[in-house]
Amino acid sequence: MSTPWQDLDLPTFKGHPGWEFTELKGFELDSFVTAGGGDLAAADSADLIFGAELAGTRLTQVDHAHEPVADAGPEPGRALVMPLSQAVEQHGDLVDAHLGSLVAAGENVFTARNAAEWAGGAFVYVPRGVRVEEPIVLSAIQAEEGSALNWRVLVVLEEGAQAEIWEQCASTAPGLFTTVVELVVGANAGLRFVSAQNLDERSQIFGTQRARVADDGRIDWVVLGFGGGQGKVFQNTILAGRGAEGNVTGAYALHGRQHLDFDTTQEHAAPHCTSNLAFRGILAGRSSAVWRGMIKVDEGAQETDAFQESRNLLLSKRAHADAIPGLEILANDVRCTHAAAIAQVDPEQLFYLRARGLSLELASRLVVEGFLAELVERFEEGPTREALAAALERRLGTVLG
Repeated sequence: MSTPWQDLDLPTFKGHPGWEFTELKGFELDSFVTAGGGDLAAADSADLIFGAELAGTRLTQVDHAHEPVADAGPEPGRALVMPLSQAVEQHGDLVDAHLGSLVAAGENVFTARNAAEWAGGAFVYVPRGVRVEEPIVLSAIQAEEGSALNWRVLVVLEEGAQAEIWEQCASTAPGLFTTVVELVVGANAGLRFVSAQNLDERSQIFGTQRARVADDGRIDWVVLGFGGGQGKVFQNTILAGRGAEGNVTGAYALHGRQHLDFDTTQEHAAPHCTSNLAFRGILAGRSSAVWRGMIKVDEGAQETDAFQESRNLLLSKRAHADAIPGLEILANDVRCTHAAAIAQVDPEQLFYLRARGLSLELASRLVVEGFLAELVERFEEGPTREALAAALERRLGTVLG
């Protein structure tokens, strides 16, 4: 039986590896009352990152309020998309095999509270060989000020299945947001999972997101961090099967006194696996960000090919970023590389643009847009690339003023 979250200590930089850069002194977890049943109409006033430009199945939750969906049960050729609470009741055999299999309740006090108090949530199940043609959009919105919204997502793709899922978290009032995401990708299956948050900039967010990819499976994972006043997110990809592939693209754009801490792991647990991770950050004002990345190659995971990079652009002298790549290699036939960079806007680039008649503001924006464009270009032309470009452009309008 797991320990109640009330009996667990908050992580500190002493004794809790990975928490050295996010200070929780004075933070009182029990001061946030668990969110109640909200009003689904509040979704209309939330600043969602992705709107109607994405066609497809939608599932929306406000606080812990959610509506059951008509359930015809899993059928050949049909994906199942419903609140996780409903799936537990109606499809316990599918859920029980995977819920909590990747993220244990006792990993930290935030996962423990999430496991004890989540309600609603989202469950996506794609049967063997099924290809979902349009994106599935999952939205969680916090509207009750000072509350704790505990959001849980479970995605299961059986062998040969294909799906694209866009998950977004937003708020209309500050509070605590805990999130746990578990992605199970079967053999020869392919998942694109876009995870974005644009919470109130007085909110706190703490999350653990983990994927496991089987033989010859593939995950394309996008992480966008725009909102929140303080937060830490663990994002881990486990390549568990031979020939699995994991690509991770991350972007954050912060201003004011925002602080976000990303902790990523690319674990190669089987031979012939490939991973590629690229994070880019824009920081203005007195904001700060941390990216700590680890490429972990398990014993026997030969012929690994792994790459990771983090690049940060500071738009003010008071902004701060830490980029900490790492390697842990227990095999001898591998290719693992990493890169990290933190810099101010290049004055020579600004001079070049201003010499051609551009204002300082426009020149700065063009430099920043060019910096982020390389992330967008990791995706083929189409709706995904367009939606990501539009989201980044809107966020830059806020950060740059």
